Amino acid sequence: MSGCREVFSSRPTRGHFIIPSFYRFDFAQHLPKRMKLVSRLFFAGHDKIALNMSDLTVLPFTNKIVLVTGSGRGIGRAIALHFARNGADVVVNFFRNRAPAEETTAEIEKLGRRALVVKADVGNIQDIERLFYQVEKAFGGLDILIHNAASGYNRPAMQQKPKGWDWTMNINARSLLFAAQRAAPLMAKRGGGYIVSITSQGSTRVLPEYVVVGASKAALEALTRYLAVELAPKNIVVNAVSPGVIETDALKHFSASNDPSLLERAIAATPAGRLVTPEDVANVVAFLCTPAASMIRGQVIVVDGGYSLPVH
Repeated sequence: MSGCREVFSSRPTRGHFIIPSFYRFDFAQHLPKRMKLVSRLFFAGHDKIALNMSDLTVLPFTNKIVLVTGSGRGIGRAIALHFARNGADVVVNFFRNRAPAEETTAEIEKLGRRALVVKADVGNIQDIERLFYQVEKAFGGLDILIHNAASGYNRPAMQQKPKGWDWTMNINARSLLFAAQRAAPLMAKRGGGYIVSITSQGSTRVLPEYVVVGASKAALEALTRYLAVELAPKNIVVNAVSPGVIETDALKHFSASNDPSLLERAIAATPAGRLVTPEDVANVVAFLCTPAASMIRGQVIVVDGGYSLPVH
């Protein structure tokens, strides 16, 4: 752009850059209110505006509304806080444990963001309806849905019962479908959006006592692909993230966690040399909710430090 070359050839004051008047009005109307116009210069007959470079920092999720299911603890909490640190207002969802959800909400508010905490069992259709009603009532729309809430009955296949199957499938997989149905119209109000689900490698690999959860995660990944195609015309991007071994409270529900050497062996088997952290997962989830990732559709992104690559 020749106009830009003219600008920088004008040798503006250190720490500022200058915008010719023919850019000023279109540019200014997109500036966040906190950006300050610090000086007005006149050069060669053109009215020009100098902006302080430090005031041009715009967080990537400013003015975005994010719903993270199961966000009181663990991975969900890390994702919720990551979005808040990067400018988003966040809806924190929980089902059983209110205290951790309230703590997450308080941390979000300390960052200067709006936060809403909603108790809802995403395995219950009526609770899903109520959750999204609260989101629409509070914010009017939604930009990003992170489907993180999960549960399950960890038993061998021959010991599973219908109740455990239904409970696990409804929370882990069915909830994504019906949450997406409610999220899509709220995203359409804002020109589109993103849906990212948290799955696991038990969807394709056999883990001890994981048969029902693994089947639910496989269903979740299939839904991710179907939703990615069906929602693409609505400018809604759908993907999933599959973390490796993470030291969270969820790990305690596996009998293998009784082995004191479990984490040491997992680290030794990970080419990256350490376990995945909730923050690692949050970073990838957030990236998938940016324009830079808009051509990634219906994919399952593995975040495990290379653990699943070697034959163990």
